[in-house]
Amino acid sequence: MKQQALVIGAGITGLASAALLARRGFEVTVVEKNRTTGGRIGEITDDGFRFETGPSWYLMPDAYEQFFQLMGTTVAEQLELRTLDPAYRMYTGPKEYLDIPFGADKITALFESIEPGAGAKLSHYLESAHLVYTIALDRFLYTTFASPRPFMTTTVLGKAWSLVRFLCEPLERFVDKQFRDHRLRKILQYPAVFLSTQPRTAPSMYHLMSHTDLQLGVQYPAGGFRAIVDAIESLAREHGVRIEFGAEATKLHSSGGAGRAARITTVSVATDDGTKVYHPDVVVSTADLHHTETALVPREYQSYPETYFAKKDPGIGTVLVMLGVRGKLPQLAHHTLLLSRHWQKDFDSVFSASGALAADKMSSSIYLCTPSATDDTVAPAACENLFVLVPTAADVGIGHGTGYPTHTTDSLESLHSVENGDSVENLENVEGFAGDRVGRHCQQESPAVTAIVDKALDRIAEYTGINDLSERIIVRHTLGPADFAADFHAWRGGALGPAHTLVQSAMFRPQNRSAKLTNLYYAGATVTPGVGVPMCLISAENVLKRIDGRTDSRPMRADEVLNGNSGLA
Repeated sequence: MKQQALVIGAGITGLASAALLARRGFEVTVVEKNRTTGGRIGEITDDGFRFETGPSWYLMPDAYEQFFQLMGTTVAEQLELRTLDPAYRMYTGPKEYLDIPFGADKITALFESIEPGAGAKLSHYLESAHLVYTIALDRFLYTTFASPRPFMTTTVLGKAWSLVRFLCEPLERFVDKQFRDHRLRKILQYPAVFLSTQPRTAPSMYHLMSHTDLQLGVQYPAGGFRAIVDAIESLAREHGVRIEFGAEATKLHSSGGAGRAARITTVSVATDDGTKVYHPDVVVSTADLHHTETALVPREYQSYPETYFAKKDPGIGTVLVMLGVRGKLPQLAHHTLLLSRHWQKDFDSVFSASGALAADKMSSSIYLCTPSATDDTVAPAACENLFVLVPTAADVGIGHGTGYPTHTTDSLESLHSVENGDSVENLENVEGFAGDRVGRHCQQESPAVTAIVDKALDRIAEYTGINDLSERIIVRHTLGPADFAADFHAWRGGALGPAHTLVQSAMFRPQNRSAKLTNLYYAGATVTPGVGVPMCLISAENVLKRIDGRTDSRPMRADEVLNGNSGLA
């Protein structure tokens, strides 16, 4: 008889975890509280526009290839990738921009043209980035950190001093001492935002990110990131995975003695037809770790109780703006960054060690994605699809946007968050919440979200010269931190996951197995290895490695997924 696996959440991590478990031979059920797969890789369609509401940068192609090969296929068979050149456009002031080209030779020449001597320095920088990237793939990403043995190798020990320095020295200092021009510094430091943090607190080991965008290049999957979700969902279903929508896990019930002898025996799931009870051999929660631990796991079996999160950095929140625009926008590339000259002020508006934040809790440095520049299926003819991401504090008090038209507001009474240390009992108390979501705009936009959107549109006009942008908007949808909390149980309404600071990276990040319940595993952006779609795919693989009791750090082979130890370790 097949062992039963229950996966909580049908985001990309849940789908990937389910697919791998099913390929191993488990009978897998996925329970998803919402009415669609994809999680944060959401989708809104309106009047001929198709907006994506989540990840948009296709980086770290190795991780995608690894996952698909484990499933017996390849990226080439599943996705149509287009390399972007320029990789992105970076505005650093009104009508002042650089196009960042694809290819090491081109980017080196660009650096040299801006700052004499910077070309050679960049070549050295990228060599280091490549080395650290390789070590990370070989030793630090595909590991459960269950044993120190993978790190006791000649390769790692030979680079021990450098690795320690990269862990302890902030990315900002590492870059600033090599490059003087503020534009070059920003090119090398902005990837910290991908890690839900800032250059001042991100370890410089994350300069490996420059290998991904400047050397490997930035690609776009035709159909957007939804194409990735669809491919993984299709593979999961082909392997027998069953997905139940409108099904929210509400409690994990355990039996056994204290410590590691305890295990989950049943899982209660709320559905439209009442409560269903599952009896899984394995539970993989891909929900936000804070929600899993504090809302689903009994108090006595919590590995990460509320007190654990009290001093943790939740990373960034966001206000997302999806705009259908009449006419074309040649001022924008597929990816466009609008970065303030003195951007530390922006980071201080979003992050604060003291808890004192700017009144609007938003960054004036923002990110724009215009997928219609590459993909003509996402907007009507002679129109542009414009996605605007405004970094904010992770704070549900900022409120809601207009929401997902097809989602329902499930179990809001069970949600809570923390705003500046004060308990917010439920999201109905957040200003602007309008109850059940109905109509094209399913809820009233919170005043704070409206103000942030207006400021972002002003900044776009100021930097790009698109002065009539507001008048050309024909479709408008928004999401705020409270939407992330309601739709995804995101801790404090965070958008990406806990920040990759030193004490929240690698072995210091929450691990992927409960310390107290032997058959409870975790995957996704809130645990190791971290945030981003590639990391989520890796975390799915690491669950299987943990089940097998493996302590090595190399990626699995396809035959090991099929034939590995199917017993529970």
